[in-house]
Amino acid sequence: MAWAASPDSTAHEVNVNRAAGALSHPARLVLAAFATAIAIGTTLLMLPFARLADSISMVDALFTATSAVSVTGLTVVETGTHWSLFGQIVILLLIQVGGLGIMTLATLFALMFFRRTNLRTRQAVAVETKSISLADLRGIVVRIGIFALLVEGAVFSVIAWRLLTAYSEGLTRSLYDALFLSVSSFNNAGFSPYPASLERFVADPWILGVVTFAVIIGGLGFPVVLELLRRWRTPRMWSVLTRVTLAISGLLLVLGSVAFWVAENDHEGTFASFPTPQQWVLAMFTSAMTRTAGFNAVPEVALQPESVFVTNVFMFIGGGSAGTAGGIKVTTMGLLLFVVWAEIRGRSEAAIGNRRIAVDGQRQALSVVTLSAGVVAIFTFAIMALTPFTFEQVIFEVISAFGTVGLSLGITAELADPAKVLIAILMFIGRLGPLTLAVALAARSKVSLVRLPEERMIVG
Repeated sequence: MAWAASPDSTAHEVNVNRAAGALSHPARLVLAAFATAIAIGTTLLMLPFARLADSISMVDALFTATSAVSVTGLTVVETGTHWSLFGQIVILLLIQVGGLGIMTLATLFALMFFRRTNLRTRQAVAVETKSISLADLRGIVVRIGIFALLVEGAVFSVIAWRLLTAYSEGLTRSLYDALFLSVSSFNNAGFSPYPASLERFVADPWILGVVTFAVIIGGLGFPVVLELLRRWRTPRMWSVLTRVTLAISGLLLVLGSVAFWVAENDHEGTFASFPTPQQWVLAMFTSAMTRTAGFNAVPEVALQPESVFVTNVFMFIGGGSAGTAGGIKVTTMGLLLFVVWAEIRGRSEAAIGNRRIAVDGQRQALSVVTLSAGVVAIFTFAIMALTPFTFEQVIFEVISAFGTVGLSLGITAELADPAKVLIAILMFIGRLGPLTLAVALAARSKVSLVRLPEERMIVG
């Protein structure tokens, strides 16, 4: 005798299948993985032996875990004095996981232990690493892991040597601090084991220089770095992605250095007490850090208004695609600049070199900028309604969280719990990207089979 399924059981199976199908979407897998890492990190940081000071609230633990996984660097307590060694190691692991990407690390583990991955996992990694093709995803992910370890190892060696030879730190402390800074800088996290970030190294070009190097390399984006390693002798064969990323990143680094030096060279609170060569080192360091690293060698609260404005702009732009940096990405900005240039010249199609920019790429870039600006505006309004701080302080904090930068004008620890939760949500959005989040929420794409009549609107 065959038993017929009841309507209730059938409906339950349909709901389960729908939920499984929604979760299997690559973008949603990435969202779920990052959310899981944040939840685990929050739980570990709530443990009594994770801290040296008094008890910490769940909101503050959640804020710290989110900041670490999103490689932001905003903190409500001092990393080196509040958290125990266990707590700091948890933060360091969350930074590494967030920087390389949970799906990337999962694939690395699968390759090491199982020697194979399924298509669903590879699709999820492609979303996280922004890989154009799934064909060589295994090789790409392995090279990402190796390259990250090599860069972090090189940075660790230089910082450890400097701490051992120029500072009165013991061997164990020097090695630990070097490890912490190497992981934090390469992943553009901005967490520091020292109070006041890197202000104690304000006159040390070795520390500032190697941290700047790690931040720039990590922020370029893995596709760009891998192509540079493969084709460094033949620049003419570089892809448009690599050319645009390098050109815009270099331009912003130079313009930022000049802008910060002009604004701060005679300012007593920042650069004025240093000789001109050291001022330029600080200017370049500050310029690089504003594009999502979050370290500071001079107090952010002491910056001139012009410097604060430049910092806001750079934090919003961010770094390269598929790297450890946040923001709307330099490729998005570069693409839109070429579109605007084509419009100014009266060209019907935008092009970069001898390559035409795809229409869907232009649409995606516009969507990223529009969504990002909307997110910043909404969260700025909400946090201003919840706090007594000025517009300048709040929008700086909001852009820093959205761009996963970690710089602050000194208000992070003073935020009320509801505002901290909003900043944590903003860091989560900023790490994954507004477009990725929108795709994950929609999870369905529809192809229109009908083309409506065209009508032009007045623009401007």
